[in-house]
Amino acid sequence: MTDAYPLWLIIFGLGIGSFGLRFVFLGLVGDRTMPDWLLRHLRYTAVAVLPALVAPLVVWPKATGGETDPVRLGAAALAFVCGYVTRSLYAAMGAGAAVMIGAAYWPY
Repeated sequence: MTDAYPLWLIIFGLGIGSFGLRFVFLGLVGDRTMPDWLLRHLRYTAVAVLPALVAPLVVWPKATGGETDPVRLGAAALAFVCGYVTRSLYAAMGAGAAVMIGAAYWPY
């Protein structure tokens, strides 16, 4: 456990940074119209962030000690294909979950 002073200093600093980032968009730019090129790029933010969060969990999962797991790769591939074909987030999540659950009960 760390001392209380550095911990509160870090929490306070992160809070100020988070507030600053939000204030730039909401307080300074909130009442102005943004250029079309910026709005077009902001539309892809979630599409870029989600794979960056999921990829390490698929390729180097902590549950297997960092070893690549074929079941996780198969679940991710099936979720990608299912999402691409059906254009449904829930169908993709269901397909990936079905592979993971099915592999847990598969005797190998």
